[in-house]
Amino acid sequence: MTLHRSLSLASSFAVLAFAVAAQAATPPDHPWSEAKLSPDERAALLDRALTLDERIGLVHGPMAMPVLGFEAPQGAIGSAGYFPGVPRLGVPALQESDASLGVTNPLGVRPGDGATALPSGLAQAATFNTRLIYEGGAVVGREARAKGFNVQLAGGVNLARDPRNGRNFEYLGEDPWLAGSLAGAAIKGIQDQGVVSTIKHFSLNGQETGRMTANSVIEEGAHRESDLLAFEIAIEKGQPGSVMCAYNLVNGDYSCGNNHLLNTVLKRDWGYKGWVMSDWGAVHATDYALKGLDQQSGEQLDGTTWFGAPLKAAVEKGEVPAARLSDMSRRILRSMFAAGLFDRPAAKSEIDYAANGAVSLEAAREGIVLLKNTEGLLPLAKTARSIAVIGGHADAGVLSGGGSSQVVPPGGVKTIIPLGGEGMMAQFRSQYFHPSSPLAAIRRLAPQAKVTFDDGRYVASAVAAAKAADVVVVFGNQWMGEGEDAVDLSLPDGQDALIAAVTAANPKAVVVLQTGGAVAMPWLKQAGAVVEAWYSGARGGDAIADVLFGQVDASGRLPVTFPASLAQYPRERLPGLGVPEKTRFDVDYVEGADVGYRRFAKTGDKPLFAFGHGLSYTTFGFSNLKVAGGDTLTVSFDVANTGVRAGKAAPQVYLTGASGEPLQRLIGFDKIDLKPGETRRVTLAADARLLGRFDVKANRWVIDKGSYQVAVGAASDDLALKGAADLKAGTLKP
Repeated sequence: MTLHRSLSLASSFAVLAFAVAAQAATPPDHPWSEAKLSPDERAALLDRALTLDERIGLVHGPMAMPVLGFEAPQGAIGSAGYFPGVPRLGVPALQESDASLGVTNPLGVRPGDGATALPSGLAQAATFNTRLIYEGGAVVGREARAKGFNVQLAGGVNLARDPRNGRNFEYLGEDPWLAGSLAGAAIKGIQDQGVVSTIKHFSLNGQETGRMTANSVIEEGAHRESDLLAFEIAIEKGQPGSVMCAYNLVNGDYSCGNNHLLNTVLKRDWGYKGWVMSDWGAVHATDYALKGLDQQSGEQLDGTTWFGAPLKAAVEKGEVPAARLSDMSRRILRSMFAAGLFDRPAAKSEIDYAANGAVSLEAAREGIVLLKNTEGLLPLAKTARSIAVIGGHADAGVLSGGGSSQVVPPGGVKTIIPLGGEGMMAQFRSQYFHPSSPLAAIRRLAPQAKVTFDDGRYVASAVAAAKAADVVVVFGNQWMGEGEDAVDLSLPDGQDALIAAVTAANPKAVVVLQTGGAVAMPWLKQAGAVVEAWYSGARGGDAIADVLFGQVDASGRLPVTFPASLAQYPRERLPGLGVPEKTRFDVDYVEGADVGYRRFAKTGDKPLFAFGHGLSYTTFGFSNLKVAGGDTLTVSFDVANTGVRAGKAAPQVYLTGASGEPLQRLIGFDKIDLKPGETRRVTLAADARLLGRFDVKANRWVIDKGSYQVAVGAASDDLALKGAADLKAGTLKP
């Protein structure tokens, strides 16, 4: 006790000494350095000390890498963006990197600088595990700080309205509650490391075709109940320092100059305190400052530095109030203080890539989805005598998605396949394979088997290999990337024909898909098993083999619907195809808030695989449902592992009816690790906005009085329990 008391006193004196030293270190003319003040108070004090030119300097900045004939600005580490700060007042520079799936090094602008690649956004979403998503965000934040970056352009939360969208792989699926909850966890993971995270792309950035001129058209209530709700939930849960607006127009106005989106919804209704930055090349006028944009990013791509000399002149003329410019700079400073950029500046340090790779491995394992498993073909027996691995460059590594989210691994990429092309994004059109070979991992887990590899270029050779083996693992790859959409849902380069031939040759054929989203499967009936591995990141080869051989349970669940055909979507022909460059066109979101599985529930169409679907190596039972009402629904139920091995359940709770209206909405989910025979009670309270509707005239969420039906199960089309409770009438702020 005496020793403990002495240590406590010593600790108290140390804390006091640190506080005194910190206070003494605070210059009298820098009162914003006082850490006891709130971020708002500190930002207000610092903003008052800024000159007009210093404020202007904070609200515009260049792309920070030498591409397209541009020079990297002095002081920049080299990445997406750079803002020099205000050295006179101790304002640090903003060093910005793309970050959704790891700290990027675009085109190798920082020679030799690699980073841990997380699995794709859809793979992470397929975990249905907020803890894993938070830990992935923490990896990104830690590595960013260690490289000297203090802003990560992360937090992609656009809903997957079209399975052909080239950037779906970066995002978190088609449901606002799932996507918003997971994005919030990822953002918080980054910011807890002392790094600002964005959330993007605000809003309705639903396709890459014509992304600079596409006008997303949607009814306001439907927008609030879908994409905007996903953003709202993620902002509440993650508190991102910045919101990145999108390239596209929304209901006739460019997102980055959209007064309704930025000033009315984001800043007034949601009370957002951070700053709005533009996407790179998304600013078209100085008056965007009046419409809610706070910072112009990648200014070279706009052609005019609208927030430089033109904005300064507009302020001096009174066309833009000085108070508005002060609001812009203050918002930036406020987020910098809130994230700790002043008190804990980023500094280069050693990175534990092995530990971070383990986080990526865990996410990849839980994100892999077992779609089909005929007669228990999986998990594979380690006693198999011969295994043929075919296609997909499985000897080299695992595929990743392209564009600004592309992560270069430590030590560099060993396998790159250029795809060619023209335009700004052509330099990013290469297939990168992270050096985690599924073939090598399979050989490690089946050391007694003869494991052969056929590259799949010739169907006859692949068929011969399949016939000669006890078991076949055939890979199908679909590369997706920023700046372009898939024209259909086929696997490119004739891979569907290859898989059809291989699965016909050997019924014990496991198809492993590495895709950016949903694909068609014309060979599905004859495949023995199908595994969706997505883009599985730094340790993806190990994760794939671990699931194939049952080292871990198959526990991923689909965060998007896999349609039977594109005819099941409201826009069978991709809007903008064939439209002349720089020509505006409408993308009419007639489905409104009924995105993905919600629309399938209304139309009655049967998908190829439903939202939430995913098989396991064990079985689960659901029982003892209780539903309580009042202001919201509280749902309790038991989940039991009824099988013979440990596994992870992903129970899902759906609203299936509201005041007599049939519908389907995910209102709760969880991820539970259960031993054989173990039962656990789960209780989930619904966010009331998921139960209501947005009344545009009243500008409120409205909950109607009446009976509300819920169902609990393993997927949107596999609901075991049903119940109901009454809700009181009520309203919620927008």
